[in-house]
Amino acid sequence: MAVPVPTLDPPVQEGCWETGLAEGFQDGNGLRGEAGACGHVGERKAQADLITADTCLERSYRDNRAKLRFIEMARTRSDRHRLCLGSFKLAIRKKKMSPGVDLLTPQSKTLIKRAARLPSPHSEASGTGYSGAQKLLASQAPRVRTPTRTMSGNTGSELKVTGVDFLKSQNTRLHHTDAYNIKNLVVRRGQAFQIQLSFSRELKASDKLALRFGIGEKPMKPRGTLMSLNPRREPDLSGWQISIVKSSGKECLLSVTSSPSASVGIYNLNVKTGTNIYKPENGDVYLLFNPWCEDDVVFLDDEAQRKEYVLNDTGYIYVGSAYSIYGRPWNFGQFEEFILDACMYLLDKSSLRLSSRRDPVLVSRAMSALVNANDDSGVLLGNWSGNYDKGTSPLDWMGSVSILQQYYKTKKPVSYGQCWVFAGVLTTVMRCLGIPSRCVSNFNSAHDTDENLRVDIYLNEFGEKLNRMSLDSVWNFHVWNDVWMKRTDLPSGFDGWQAIDSTPQEQSQGAFQCGPCPLKAVRDGDVYLPYDSKFVYAEVNADKVYWVVKNVRGKDKYIKISTETQGVGVNISTKAVGEDKREDITAQYKFPEGSEEERKAMQKASSFIRPAGMGIRARFASTMSVDDTDSRPGVLHETVSKTGLQLEINNTDALYPGNPLELAITVKTSVPGNWTINLAGSCQLQSYTGKIEASLGYIKETIKLEGNSETKVPLKIAADSYMKTLASVEDEVLIHITAIAEVQETNDKLTKETTMRFEYPPITVQMPETAKLNEEFACAFIFKNKLNVPLDNCKLLVEGLGIFKMATFNQGDVKPGRIIKSEVICTPTRVGEKKIVAKLTSAQVKAISVEKAITITN
Repeated sequence: MAVPVPTLDPPVQEGCWETGLAEGFQDGNGLRGEAGACGHVGERKAQADLITADTCLERSYRDNRAKLRFIEMARTRSDRHRLCLGSFKLAIRKKKMSPGVDLLTPQSKTLIKRAARLPSPHSEASGTGYSGAQKLLASQAPRVRTPTRTMSGNTGSELKVTGVDFLKSQNTRLHHTDAYNIKNLVVRRGQAFQIQLSFSRELKASDKLALRFGIGEKPMKPRGTLMSLNPRREPDLSGWQISIVKSSGKECLLSVTSSPSASVGIYNLNVKTGTNIYKPENGDVYLLFNPWCEDDVVFLDDEAQRKEYVLNDTGYIYVGSAYSIYGRPWNFGQFEEFILDACMYLLDKSSLRLSSRRDPVLVSRAMSALVNANDDSGVLLGNWSGNYDKGTSPLDWMGSVSILQQYYKTKKPVSYGQCWVFAGVLTTVMRCLGIPSRCVSNFNSAHDTDENLRVDIYLNEFGEKLNRMSLDSVWNFHVWNDVWMKRTDLPSGFDGWQAIDSTPQEQSQGAFQCGPCPLKAVRDGDVYLPYDSKFVYAEVNADKVYWVVKNVRGKDKYIKISTETQGVGVNISTKAVGEDKREDITAQYKFPEGSEEERKAMQKASSFIRPAGMGIRARFASTMSVDDTDSRPGVLHETVSKTGLQLEINNTDALYPGNPLELAITVKTSVPGNWTINLAGSCQLQSYTGKIEASLGYIKETIKLEGNSETKVPLKIAADSYMKTLASVEDEVLIHITAIAEVQETNDKLTKETTMRFEYPPITVQMPETAKLNEEFACAFIFKNKLNVPLDNCKLLVEGLGIFKMATFNQGDVKPGRIIKSEVICTPTRVGEKKIVAKLTSAQVKAISVEKAITITN
């Protein structure tokens, strides 16, 4: 079939128009690049499409990325017409059209006339610049002649993509990402997902087709940040794969599998067919780690654990004291609105290269730094001062959602956090990115500042702790995180759970970050392995050395009382898999206390610990003998009593705020003989970090025991002595009791300390067991003040993921015996088991929490 092909007569001199156009746009406008780019687009459009010259001109202008800028400038300089003129001329040069079509349509002629009337940017008639371009246009206006050429039928139009369906519902269900509250497709690496393409015509074997996934600002193939996937070529060297599942008519179903070691982050997708590039709406694809993929280093081969440590968006963080543990409900909320984007923002904010984002070791370490704000304006600002007027008290947070949403919105640190808040937020970030994570609470957690595996505790003669004497401390509890991964950077055997910590305690490699540290390295004493294994080891294994400070002739004398090797790192806790109860994981961190394996691990760890030198303890104890002040690392042994001396501390009545504290110290001996024992006991209020807030009282008595016998010495604290402190301190405080016993006949010395928490009346929740999606239901919270004191400035905080956004209700002052009832109306937006959490705070009571579950159905 013969198709006439028009040509220009005389032919346009190659390059002359471009020169004229360029000169016309370099006169102080800064538009040369934009004009050339737009003209190039027009030229490509003209080559590719059988369309009219006017349409070509319109499209070339519309495709220009600087369109808004040109329209704005057109008000004064009419640059839009000049640009159109250039695009139209380029279209004329390259256009192949049917006979009889006038290239200069009325609209085109009008544009040319309007452009010709514009004043020249050059005042002199130099024949260059815009004037030169005008002359070229006039002299080379096309006179159409129509030679012919023979073609074997219609070659058909060029293949174009007209639509992309990400099949979000199907893909996200298979990838366990359907809960993310985001419009874009979220998938996990190393697992296939499908995309359906729609074309302008049927896909042929000769057609060129490529899906291009790029990450970062300037994706490039050599850097591994641009993957161009062609279903008809060999697999991409990056490890990504693509195949055609089904091609029918104008539609094609493709299967894409990312590399199981691909960098996590946001990939922008565009589809290239020939010279055409199609950019779909919501074309950003979020790629996460994949614990369901055996080839991914975060693979976790237990479905129940994957549901708990990746998909569960609620849980408990265990707090209190070693022998008075309770769970604090926490909403992780990794699927809530803006949380995924906040995590991606943290990845971008980190110093990680894009290639480093494939490694969960580096990602988790970077996130442990970014969740605190100390070095890099990260998420949370820590505050242990007790003054939270300029922010939110750490005790008022019930979950990570509002923290991360506020941070993502403002890009500024959120005030304030303490260890359980840092751990809760880091759990959210890790689970959101696809790394299995759990909160871990270590009770009697050592903060060993001089890395000698010892924590020195200084007491006065009444058994009261002296904070000023030591930089070391033992926290009632400390919360960090475990994350699950293979450690390909370490010798074999250290895969599995790794400890990371975002609470800013000590710097590591110049930043407040900690981990990941293999739990096996901690248990076995392999503290030379990265990262921060010495610090984590000391947190769960340090020995406590007790010193009494006595004033002798006007000078302090330091006397070593006893050593406790089993008091640090007890009842290490996390939420059980699939159950709302505590699981003790101490055995994953350490061998049984006193066992041969435990002492061998301590011996190995001690061999890698540097000597402490003249540390804080050595300075304070400088008046003592060398044996007592020896700071060389080594294995300490529990103090052995010659009399079988034992101490026990307990409460004889419930510890309700407003009531007297009824306590007792029991002294026991088990060896025959008559023993005279000097006993000192004290009661103090302290924060969970071990900081003493108030000294409440003490006893000092001499006791006589014979053989195997015991006696109980009461320690009673009046309510008036501690209620002012309760109301003035914004932190939750605990009751700390210390006892020191010394046998006169043998010089045996023993120290015992314990921490107890106050008890509070409960909150009762009334709501149905089930509810329908998008149908309102009522939830009521009832609290009766059973205490003997009024509760001032009460607040009720309520949050339920998927059913009720966080809100605070002021309740005023609640007198003894008064009942308050608050009701909220909930509207479920997601199906499944959901939980509503409530917390009551006041000046005297800092945190009474409750949660209740409800099942939402369609």
